[in-house]
Amino acid sequence: MKSFKIALAQFSPHIGNIEANAQKMLDQINEAKKQKADLIVFPELSTVGYPAEDLLLRPSLAKRTQKAFELLSQVKDIVVVFGFVNQTEDGQRYNAAAVMKDGQVLGIYNKQNLPNYGVFDEKRYFSEGQQHLVFEYLGHKFGVLICEDAWSLNTVHQLSQLNVETVLVLNASPYEVGKPQHRLTTMGELAKQLHINLVYTNQVCGQDDLIFDGTSFVINQDGTTALQAPSFKEDLYYAEYAAEQKAFKVTTISPVLDTMAEIYQGLVLATRDYIQRSGFAGVILGLSGGIDSALTLAIAVDAIGADKVQAVMMPYSYTAQISIEDAAAQAKNMGVTFGIAEINPVVNSFMHTLYPFFGNSPADATEENLQARARGTLLMALSNKFGNLVLSTGNKSELAVGYCTLYGDMAGGYAVLKDVYKTIVFELAKYRNSLSDTPVIPKRVITRPPSAELRPDQKDQDSLPPYDILDAILYAYIEEDMSQDDIIAKGFEKAVVEKVIRLVDRNEYKRRQGAIGPRISSRAFSRERRYPIVNGWAPGA
Repeated sequence: MKSFKIALAQFSPHIGNIEANAQKMLDQINEAKKQKADLIVFPELSTVGYPAEDLLLRPSLAKRTQKAFELLSQVKDIVVVFGFVNQTEDGQRYNAAAVMKDGQVLGIYNKQNLPNYGVFDEKRYFSEGQQHLVFEYLGHKFGVLICEDAWSLNTVHQLSQLNVETVLVLNASPYEVGKPQHRLTTMGELAKQLHINLVYTNQVCGQDDLIFDGTSFVINQDGTTALQAPSFKEDLYYAEYAAEQKAFKVTTISPVLDTMAEIYQGLVLATRDYIQRSGFAGVILGLSGGIDSALTLAIAVDAIGADKVQAVMMPYSYTAQISIEDAAAQAKNMGVTFGIAEINPVVNSFMHTLYPFFGNSPADATEENLQARARGTLLMALSNKFGNLVLSTGNKSELAVGYCTLYGDMAGGYAVLKDVYKTIVFELAKYRNSLSDTPVIPKRVITRPPSAELRPDQKDQDSLPPYDILDAILYAYIEEDMSQDDIIAKGFEKAVVEKVIRLVDRNEYKRRQGAIGPRISSRAFSRERRYPIVNGWAPGA
């Protein structure tokens, strides 16, 4: 047995761009060779990226994948383990891993456990593999697994019975709050239980509504961590196996981030990748002087730079002077392009046009929504003219209960805070301010009572319960799937619970028309929580 060095490629693929991904993989392989690595391990489906969804059904996939193999076959003097789509002659398609050395494929492993829950629908695309893959190199016995396989005790146990010493696990494991630590803890227990080393390599990128955090690691057979890569950072990380000690040497250990840092960095990564890979030159957003738009602005600047961010304040008669002051102050603090567009003439024109229809009907939410829609229209016009993506600024609490205007403040191409409850918005704003010597978000924005400012002296709590109560009810109903009766039984006021659930249920149609946004929870309004818009389900037990 010999000592060896493994490179973990915490890789950010461009989904579907097989040619660019293969070239990038080749570059990283060559860098790993410079660092005297004996093996390099890439994430799950690294040639095409994960999830490629119906791109996997395109007729040219096999041909493009073959070209990637031809490019990678140039590599000499290092074992390369990477993910690809294996299409067999009998018409089957597998989520697979290849082991390649000196241009020769030593073995192919087809993923055995296909997740088909939550954000996953692999059974739509892939067949289940049936065989394990074991290979020997430098006197060491390696096994290969792909993502969900490692969470199947039976599958890992079967592999461990083949006298495997180290298992290489290729992953595209989506992020949600607490997931990095959960993986590390679970895999540590697994390694110790089965007496195997685990080399866990994870994809890192934002892809539509999904975030992949990386946080790759190496765990010795006694359950101790030998390497832990940082979250949300693409790079190569190296683990050295000492033959005499029969263990990986302890090297880079990047602590798992605390919750707010974890969420914030995830949102920045997701926003950056969505904007840049969608081909937008920059972004534009409405900066209201409130906390949601303030946090969205900060994330956008941290994602793509102040020079690519435009903020527009659009005051109306009910906009407080301090809102204008705070918006201007934050724009100055963050160095973004800032402008003010008065919407009184626009709204007044709407009202004039509508007067023959409205007559002297008393004012209600209609007039409030006209303000929001005027703002949405202006932002979309600026987007059309200059090519910047509109970021909508609503949070999960508002979207859940419909406290937002369709075609108004919901207008936009990417909703940065879509899966972030209002109570967390406040905490993230405080966290972002803690990163700077002086606060980039004015303290008054964080401390003043939230308001849409669509009518005189309006406060969010005129229409909604306090956000700590609202978010607790929403969490129980959305994340925990609790019934109305069970939530009331937890001690919440019956009338409040009934109102909140009624609002959630009847606003499904709004959410379906909203922009996508990054997922940070186990039940985001996207792939995971899917209810019919029209239904007769009665709330209760």
